[in-house]
Amino acid sequence: MRIIGGAKGGRRLVEWDEPGIRPMRDFVRGALFNIVADFIPNAAFLDLYCGTGSVGLEALSRGARSCTFVDRSPEACGIARRNLDTLDFLSAGEVVEGECLEVLDRLARVGRRFDLVFVGPPYHQGLAPMTLDRLADGRLLTDDPVVIAEIHELESLASVFGRLGLVDRRRYGDNQLLFYRLGTPEEAASP
Repeated sequence: MRIIGGAKGGRRLVEWDEPGIRPMRDFVRGALFNIVADFIPNAAFLDLYCGTGSVGLEALSRGARSCTFVDRSPEACGIARRNLDTLDFLSAGEVVEGECLEVLDRLARVGRRFDLVFVGPPYHQGLAPMTLDRLADGRLLTDDPVVIAEIHELESLASVFGRLGLVDRRRYGDNQLLFYRLGTPEEAASP
């Protein structure tokens, strides 16, 4: 597993052997960041269900100003912290251990806002729709955000969650990437 592009392109991430951590494959991550390339520079990025942190680290490598990594697993948070240290991103990254929905509430209470949010929960547990529901009120989002959900090909998500409307859907092997913007699908611009 490595960083694909940006300032740290080609750098390897730390090895891990924790069961249940499913990092995004390099080719899917590369496709994702090609799609959202224009939104990355100087963005505040939120990596939910971060696992190894590979998605948020890729965002930092490509010019995001900060990334908050969230996972309930102490092991995953440890891996994300080690990766931040290995890539010299400690000053730009923050790792928060806890249940994702509870952390979202805490971040909203202190006024945090994000330009890009990646939602990559474990498959088949119903976490993606619950998380999108929580994000849908817009309290954690800037005025022109992109929210990306990664789900298994056999899962599905609604096209509208509150103020978030689906604007694009891509399939890569057994992965789906769904892109949401504020407004209805008709009002939101494609990423």
